[in-house]
Amino acid sequence: MRERTIEMEKVNMQETTKRRVKIVGISGSLRRRSFSTSLLKILAEKALPAIEIRVVTLEDIPLYNADLDGAPEIRAVAAFKRIIAESDGVLIATPEYNHGIPGVLKNALDWASRPVFESCFKHKPVSIISSSLAFTGGVRAQYQLRETLISMHAHLVMGPEVVVGGIHTNLANDLYTDEKGLAFMLKSLHRLRDEIIGRTLFVV
Repeated sequence: MRERTIEMEKVNMQETTKRRVKIVGISGSLRRRSFSTSLLKILAEKALPAIEIRVVTLEDIPLYNADLDGAPEIRAVAAFKRIIAESDGVLIATPEYNHGIPGVLKNALDWASRPVFESCFKHKPVSIISSSLAFTGGVRAQYQLRETLISMHAHLVMGPEVVVGGIHTNLANDLYTDEKGLAFMLKSLHRLRDEIIGRTLFVV
């Protein structure tokens, strides 16, 4: 009986690890030629077929107003929450503005954090990539973002922090020219996938 159980677990693990996971890639920048958005699109192409990334930008999300936080829900906000809820995990790519995260990203997370303690981010595996023209790579924005996500009960995936310094020197014509840096980002992305699959196996 024990041998049969072990064999069933092996089969289940093999089937699960072949599964394509669906991740939402949220860009923290509204700029038309945003570095964050470009990185997400490049990673989306490189990560297939194991990982499917849906890139989301935030230009349709209005400023948070508690008076509007109820029924009927604002269409763009409802769609944003639904995309996150239906995903297996989230990857956030953000620049650093004035030693912190962009207001547009914080605003979107304020909407997504509702209802409090029961939001679409609750227990959702999340990874972060921060970037900057400076060599520091947006590390201060990353720490600020982590604090916000912890308050929302998101599940932050552990591992080396992905901070991309001097991003403007390596992005050109929708290509990322730093091969080692790209490999490092993809490794982080696969840690997110492993975390998702591991949690699925644990639940099963």
